Amino acid sequence: MIPVTSQGQFDKALIEHPALLVLFGGERCGVCQVVKPQLERAIADRFPEVALLYLDCQNEAESICAQQRIFSLPVVQLWFNGQKFDEWVRTFSIGQVLTAIERPYRMIFCNYSAK
Repeated sequence: MIPVTSQGQFDKALIEHPALLVLFGGERCGVCQVVKPQLERAIADRFPEVALLYLDCQNEAESICAQQRIFSLPVVQLWFNGQKFDEWVRTFSIGQVLTAIERPYRMIFCNYSAK
């Protein structure tokens, strides 16, 4: 995961990556520390074109998290072409995230054609 510590880095990533998964977490958030490596593995295995960002809301990314209205942890946001596609807050499964990524990912990266 790419660590983000400024709003400029976050904005640049949204422009540069057509598919982006953002984890808003914290160093002292136990759930965040468990979810982070699970997301990294799952995304790398199934959706290699999705860029992964990590913002530590309990340290250097605190102001960005506030600007993004992140008030509880963990939060996962899914972005496609600079637009927020989905968001999960506190209680979610890795499977939910992967299922949400699948169809738009295929449309963007696999020349998906609906039948």
